[in-house]
Amino acid sequence: MNMIGYGLAAIGPGVGIGLIFAAYIAGVARQPEAQGRLQSIAILGFALAEALAIIGIALAFVL
Repeated sequence: MNMIGYGLAAIGPGVGIGLIFAAYIAGVARQPEAQGRLQSIAILGFALAEALAIIGIALAFVL
């Protein structure tokens, strides 16, 4: 039952990561010279969103 809950909880970080990289691609398409700055922000956002998924799987195994 815990793994079903984790599967449902993983939808949020998955959607978040998709939105982060969609915004990154749109930003680079509009302003290619800002790629370096946008890339670092996108990677930071990815790491924070992925941390939610990692915390979720840890809680699924603990509980």
